[in-house]
Amino acid sequence: MSETGNRLRKLLESPNFDPQNYVKQLSQQSDGDRDLQEHRQKIQNLADETAQNLKKNVYKNYRQFIETAKEISYLESEMYQLSHILTEQKSIMESITQSLLSTDKDETSKEMQAAFPKETEELKQRTLTSLLEKVEGAKNIMDTPGRHLIYNGDLVEFDVDNMSHIQKVHAFLMNDCLLIATWLPNRRGTVKYQYNALYDLESFAVVNVKDNPPMKDMFKILMFPDSRIFQAENSKIKKEWLEILDETKKSKVSKDRHKKEEEVPTSPARPEVSTNPFDMDDEDLMEPEEVVNLSLEWIQELPEDLDVCIAQRDFEGAVDLLDKLNEYLKDQPVTQKVKELRAKVDERVRQLTEVLVFELSPDRSLRGGPKATRRAVSQLIRLGQSTKACELFLKNRAVAVQTAIRQLRIEGATLLYIHKLCNIFFTSLLETAKEFEMDFAGNTGCYSAFVVWSRSAMRMFVNAFSKQVFDSKESLSTAAECVKVAKEHCQQLTEIGLDLTFTLQSLLVKDVKAALLSYKDVIIEATKHRNSEEMWRRMNLMTPEALAKLKEEMRGCGVNTFEQYTGDDCWVNLSYTVVAFSKQMMNFLEEGLKLYFPELHMVLLESLREIILVAVQHVDYSLRCEQDAEKKAFILQNATFLHDTVLPVMERRFEEGVGKPAKQLQDLRKSTRPVRVNPESTTSLV
Repeated sequence: MSETGNRLRKLLESPNFDPQNYVKQLSQQSDGDRDLQEHRQKIQNLADETAQNLKKNVYKNYRQFIETAKEISYLESEMYQLSHILTEQKSIMESITQSLLSTDKDETSKEMQAAFPKETEELKQRTLTSLLEKVEGAKNIMDTPGRHLIYNGDLVEFDVDNMSHIQKVHAFLMNDCLLIATWLPNRRGTVKYQYNALYDLESFAVVNVKDNPPMKDMFKILMFPDSRIFQAENSKIKKEWLEILDETKKSKVSKDRHKKEEEVPTSPARPEVSTNPFDMDDEDLMEPEEVVNLSLEWIQELPEDLDVCIAQRDFEGAVDLLDKLNEYLKDQPVTQKVKELRAKVDERVRQLTEVLVFELSPDRSLRGGPKATRRAVSQLIRLGQSTKACELFLKNRAVAVQTAIRQLRIEGATLLYIHKLCNIFFTSLLETAKEFEMDFAGNTGCYSAFVVWSRSAMRMFVNAFSKQVFDSKESLSTAAECVKVAKEHCQQLTEIGLDLTFTLQSLLVKDVKAALLSYKDVIIEATKHRNSEEMWRRMNLMTPEALAKLKEEMRGCGVNTFEQYTGDDCWVNLSYTVVAFSKQMMNFLEEGLKLYFPELHMVLLESLREIILVAVQHVDYSLRCEQDAEKKAFILQNATFLHDTVLPVMERRFEEGVGKPAKQLQDLRKSTRPVRVNPESTTSLV
């Protein structure tokens, strides 16, 4: 910015700037209108520059805002995980403290158990039974032996999405499950609640929810595929729920682990060794089963960790845990314990697969493009589900392409709509192909599925294309331009090794053929109408400009020798019918070449031949019927123009556009060779 501009900018930015005084002083100091205009231009330039700087700052801050929002989302997820980890650590520390303090109480506990071996257990069961009598539909809860009550209390459930109040519930925490019962406000008698849901302790994870007034004292239960949020009466009760839930889950895992360890068979007493080798039976010959160490802490907690990863949508972490387990068990024998662990893990794998499948379903948002599916696809491939990942990825993209085409507005000219349609479709197809090649680089067997999908997508595109171009009866020139645009966009796919040109042609050939035949009939009817009004007179274009325009049009059609048929002033030594027919024929040929497919070779040639025959037969009939020698010579001159000028130009242009000679047109020209005849004769063509 110049020094003058800097001074002006500082003046306008000063806090004591007064617009009225500034304009008044400027008017007094200006010599005239020119000075005011120059000053106005300076202020306008400064305003434009300020607007540009403001726009750049907005874009820059907008990108920073988007990045900050993403970081906040990641940080929130990490804080939830950290809260869960801290809760677990606290529970572990408390359990260690309790175990140390309980050492002194072991003898007392043993004496109490010796005196009252089943009293405590029976008391807990009686308490649970009396409480469950108030729950409608919970009679079968006590069928499981050893199940007893740990904790219970009233909670309020809220909607996960909009945090709206849903209902009042009562939760019963037992040693192996969690029962949720809804409150019946208008029910009289002992039954006050109705059975709602029963969750196994291993099937869910508990996460603390940060207080956000007025929403406070809440915690979330994460289970596949849903989650539920409950609110306690106060922070103390919430803390008790979180601690008791965590302790109960840990206690169940510990009991299951000890139970499995106790079930390990001990070595049997060694029998007497017989001296007779034939006394050994098959069981004695079997080697003892190898023992696999599954007491590692990360293996014991693996099912619960997988549940947490699935609930928190940490798909990569879940697959990493599965890979770690597979690597550990790769060279280990398949014992009964390993089979049981595999059964638990396989159930989590099934749940994880269902979540990933849902991520790729068309019901999810399609705005992210092909890259938005990369996360779910990559994890499915790691799980060995490459075929399913390929199928779901292609279905997702098919719906996305179809939705984009449907949302495209039909407005303005047809050619403009086709430009937008081709841009949307072929760009989406190109992006899908690149993303597919990136995601399935090591799965070459899936490429055939992509080719089949591409043909299906092309069929969907052609349906929309034909409906707008051919069903709406657009002119042949518009249809030709539209087909040309589609061909050019389709050719871009060859950059990635995908050639769908043949597919596009095979799908369009029926409509293009119908358009060619329909326009051929239109030209024939127009030619017959002009022939019926033919007076065989020279054209008078009245003005030199009109004559120059006609010469330019004929040169555009490829007729470079038209000058020899023009006379003095504005006269043309050809009839209006022949000139109009020549222009229409050359335009039809040009549009036909734009629409040309190898399958339409004979259709285009036969159409040209039929149209030319109409004109030739009219000239021949006129020569035979005309008695005036001067008019007969003029008709013969028009016939020569058609035979020696127009037809060779058409043959040459057809061969240039197609790459093959137009044999039918050559044969037609040879069979209609005009001869110079006596004006009195009626013979014209041989």
